[in-house]
Amino acid sequence: MIEALEKKMEALDSPGLLFEWGVKCLLCAAFFELILYRLVSRLGMHLSKLAAKYEAVRIGFQTLSSLGFLLLNLTAILVFLILGIVLVQKFRTRIWAGNWDKFVMPLTALLLVCTIGFLFFPPAMLGTVVYNILAFGLLIFLVVEYWGDHRLFSQRLLVGSFFLGISGWIYYQTISTVYGLMNILDAPPLVHEANRLGEALMVLASIVVFWAYGSTSIFTKNKQQRKWGLTLLLSGGIVFLGLLFMDFFLSWWDPQMALEVRKAGEGVGWVFQMGMGYTFYLPFAFYVAGFTCWAYTVIKLVLIGRLAGYGLGLMFMAGYALQLSHLTLMVVLGLMLLNIDKRGSLGRLKKKVTDGMIYQPIRPVYGQSQ
Repeated sequence: MIEALEKKMEALDSPGLLFEWGVKCLLCAAFFELILYRLVSRLGMHLSKLAAKYEAVRIGFQTLSSLGFLLLNLTAILVFLILGIVLVQKFRTRIWAGNWDKFVMPLTALLLVCTIGFLFFPPAMLGTVVYNILAFGLLIFLVVEYWGDHRLFSQRLLVGSFFLGISGWIYYQTISTVYGLMNILDAPPLVHEANRLGEALMVLASIVVFWAYGSTSIFTKNKQQRKWGLTLLLSGGIVFLGLLFMDFFLSWWDPQMALEVRKAGEGVGWVFQMGMGYTFYLPFAFYVAGFTCWAYTVIKLVLIGRLAGYGLGLMFMAGYALQLSHLTLMVVLGLMLLNIDKRGSLGRLKKKVTDGMIYQPIRPVYGQSQ
């Protein structure tokens, strides 16, 4: 009877197959939507002359863009579905509950209602400002909840850098919209500085994520892990320094080649600025380092079933410029998954109260007196 009751309670607290496969599909859909819609479609605009010259290129870019738009709708639907499941589970079970749910749950529900309402009634400037302020308030409570549950400095630095980075974009977008609403033509105070600082903090967060969730200490007693750690550190350091001083070496070796590489870099920067909001004003090596650290960490965590892997993947795939509402919801969902991650893996959540170990006496060796 007790075992049947425990199984029933475990099934109630379990996230369920819909949540498990929904999160997996969401991560894949968001990744391909980023590639095919936000990046490839912008690349087609950048290569408009080539597309006009070759019909096959035009049809190819048009097909990829259409597929990317379909993935955008699929991603938005999955974000709504997973956020709805999280809210229901937070209301039903204590395992999913957080210390700040009395603020997180109503703000999340209100954000979802506003998003649905804006689908039927496109927001004006005032609606955009209200939506950004609402999202900013929700992010504050999610970050406070994360800091309360996680004591490691590296993890707090990761989420703090990410939050301040996104705050730079929210400040830039909100204040600029307010000035436009008031018909003020002057530039808002510190708006460009906040935008650039936010981008730098986002790049920093993408590098710190490796320290917080993906790294293995090189001081471990395991020789194999220490060997892999040193190899990764040395190879990554050499590649980083090579990219950092690539322009100097190319200018010294072949100035014309250096000029062509700079033009190619400007084109790549334009595509990423239109798709994700990154201007690439920092040295290119930092962006490559951030992408490498983020990709390694997300793949590692996803393979072992950690919810943090899915959360980190959604947070950074949303990009820096949250120009679409579902991108804001992806950031919110990512932080929620980071908070839930401490309570278990994707397939099964841990119980808050664990049973103590039952003492069992060790049997004596044969011939030894008891």
